[in-house]
Amino acid sequence: MEYVKRIIDETINKKTLAFNAINIVGPKGCGKTRTAKERCKTIIEFQDEEKREGYLNIAETAPSLFLKNEKPILFDEWQDAPKIWGTIRKNCDDNPDSVGEYMLTGSTSKRIETPHTGTGRISELQMYPMTLFETGESNGTVSLSGIMNNKEYDIDGKTSELKLEELFFTVCRGGWPRCMAIADRDAKLEIAKDYFKQICEKDISAIDNVKRNAEWTKTILWSYARNISTTAKKSSIYADVQSNYNVSDITISNYIDMLQQLYVIKDIDAWTPQIRSKTAIRTAKKHIFVDTSIAMAALGISPEYFYNDLDLFGHAFENLVIRDLLVYAEAHNANIMHYTDDTGLEADAIYQMQDGRYALIEIKTGASKIAAAEKSLLKFRDVIRMHNEKANKNTEHQKATYREPDELMIICATAPMAYTTENGVRVIPIGCLRD
Repeated sequence: MEYVKRIIDETINKKTLAFNAINIVGPKGCGKTRTAKERCKTIIEFQDEEKREGYLNIAETAPSLFLKNEKPILFDEWQDAPKIWGTIRKNCDDNPDSVGEYMLTGSTSKRIETPHTGTGRISELQMYPMTLFETGESNGTVSLSGIMNNKEYDIDGKTSELKLEELFFTVCRGGWPRCMAIADRDAKLEIAKDYFKQICEKDISAIDNVKRNAEWTKTILWSYARNISTTAKKSSIYADVQSNYNVSDITISNYIDMLQQLYVIKDIDAWTPQIRSKTAIRTAKKHIFVDTSIAMAALGISPEYFYNDLDLFGHAFENLVIRDLLVYAEAHNANIMHYTDDTGLEADAIYQMQDGRYALIEIKTGASKIAAAEKSLLKFRDVIRMHNEKANKNTEHQKATYREPDELMIICATAPMAYTTENGVRVIPIGCLRD
């Protein structure tokens, strides 16, 4: 299969100019090894059965011999030969002027404690499953970084042919590169189902060689899927599990930690400026899956299910968009957060850049929700403006002021065309968005 260029490729290119070794992490099956192979001249695969025994013997007795090969060198499944980490780290110390010589990839289902962290020598990058732009569902005619970096960037008139029914399928199929090589539509759905099964029955225990209960794992993922893209309290998830099994909070917490280490689930931090002094900001994290297909597999539903449950699809779609935003943010040194307070003021996502510029983003399924979403974004901006006006009036005891949002955006599943409203809010079809 021909390699599909990934957004992380440009980030890797930048890192190879600054670091001699790069460790690519992320969920299994997201394309780490294939991406690394594209830029390496020597491939050391510790899972290659024909060479495995020889490789492991060398790694145990004289690991520095591997470094004599033509560079760049990829060490795939390096956790099987943990001495490789220390060997590369020392080589980086001994050759401070060298860059881009080593890459490491490995299984997320095996955690290895190394004597040294590699900080300052081995740079770590997180990779995600494929975005809609990478899989081709988005035509990429609207650039998020283009909007953020250029006030004159024109989105108006860019069109999307992506249908709601296609998105139903996409959230169940997921962004797994393996799906790109499968012709049969129904067969593509089997990848996520198998991944879900492997997580529960093998990976959750293999990560640290502690036997864990597959049924408990399934129930935890089911509960997370029920609460996808929400700030549900952990106590609610605990209650879901404990209504079926006699298991302690500590044990459930440990399982959740392992699922996060496996890059299956992820929590999005809250943005917390105190723009209303008497308003309680909800700092709870928003729960998402690194790929929506795992959530759908946990719930046991097919694309056709969404014809009768658009509410669940709305939450799944929000997860899908946030995951894509995470990929785009990683490529441009930005952060993704969310905001909710007790007055109902909220933003589904906040895209914040390193220099402080940020966009407030609402994520909506139907075009009929755009007007309400615009009203919500404008209210958010106005609250910040009013806060700043009051803060600036009191010259003797001036309070902190807050930067106004640089962009207001609505990302929509069904909008056929990108446009800018009279109030300056950008409406972007998901079928147009790219980094």
